[in-house]
Amino acid sequence: MLTIILLLLAGAILMALRFVQLRRALLRARAGETQFHLLAEHSRDAQFLLDASTFELLYISPAARHMSGLELPALQEHAALLCADVPARLQRWQGGDSSRLTLTREAELAHRDGRMLALEITSTLVERMAGRPWTLVGSVRDVTEAQQEEAQRAVEQKRFASMLSHEFRTPLATIDGAAQRLVATGGGADEATRKRYAKIQAAVDRLLAMIDDYLSPERMAAIGRERAADGIAPLALLQQAAATVPASHPVQLQLDEDLPARLRCDVAGMALALKILLENAVKFSPTGSSITLEGRLAQQGGVALVVRDCGPGVPEAEMAHVFDKGYRGSVAAGLPGAGLGLYMARAVVEVHGGSLLLENREDGGTAFCIWLPLPVAAGKSLASAEVNRDNSLT
Repeated sequence: MLTIILLLLAGAILMALRFVQLRRALLRARAGETQFHLLAEHSRDAQFLLDASTFELLYISPAARHMSGLELPALQEHAALLCADVPARLQRWQGGDSSRLTLTREAELAHRDGRMLALEITSTLVERMAGRPWTLVGSVRDVTEAQQEEAQRAVEQKRFASMLSHEFRTPLATIDGAAQRLVATGGGADEATRKRYAKIQAAVDRLLAMIDDYLSPERMAAIGRERAADGIAPLALLQQAAATVPASHPVQLQLDEDLPARLRCDVAGMALALKILLENAVKFSPTGSSITLEGRLAQQGGVALVVRDCGPGVPEAEMAHVFDKGYRGSVAAGLPGAGLGLYMARAVVEVHGGSLLLENREDGGTAFCIWLPLPVAAGKSLASAEVNRDNSLT
């Protein structure tokens, strides 16, 4: 009898402990749900939970209404349309393909006031336990302004490339015409003179080809967007740039050991930007002075490529105008140039998503710093291996 009582008592204690554990789990779940709602309701992006079988909105944060101007019934209708691909995603998962569990897509939605919104929708299918239906969890971001800014940058890049192409072609056309006239009227010239005429024409043709290759509106618009998958090693990029510096200015290369193996960039475009900075350093530095090329990881993230010279520096009053189109500072008085080099270098760097800055060195000279962002992950694809980003329905 005593044994039975002890067993019953032990069972009651175990049940009580189990009840306490379940209650704690329930309280933690409720606390987690409360925190989720707090985060969702104070986020600029719209957060949602949706029944993957019925497409019923289980939850949607207030940001969705602020973003679209629509009330819940209208949002429910749009949610059902946007989730039409969910059955196919589930079918692929059941067939062993998990690539569609998380998906990022772009869509358009008409705001209540009639304007069109560009939306980026990220959703993940979450399996519910104990026979409960699948749930679609996700967020909606308004990227309308970002897309408009991107379109404006593309227009500005084409405008810049057209201007630059014109600025170079005009003097080259004059040189080409003069060379052709010399050939036409120089029938009595000696062999050495005729060879010089041919060299002038060949140089003009080469420069015009470079303009077509690198400075056409289409080419400039592509720099930074159609990047090579693996780019170039930082050391190789800086060594190629250093090779363009004349022997009158020795070049010192300084590379951090922790630099990435490769920079993802348009190699020809970045080489052009470095060449402009190095030519600028040579032009304004005393003969025999050294130029330093440095590659390092930037403190704010990304990579910094720095060109340092030993020239006179830039007057403080002129610092804000150095990268302006056609601007030539007081130090450049009497020297050849059109004031387009630094303007062009900065444009090339900016279409890579980077920046080009100038500062005067404390020990004299200037330092031009190209900052370039680094991808989140190395390799051909920037997207996570577990996230599929496209607009296909399946």
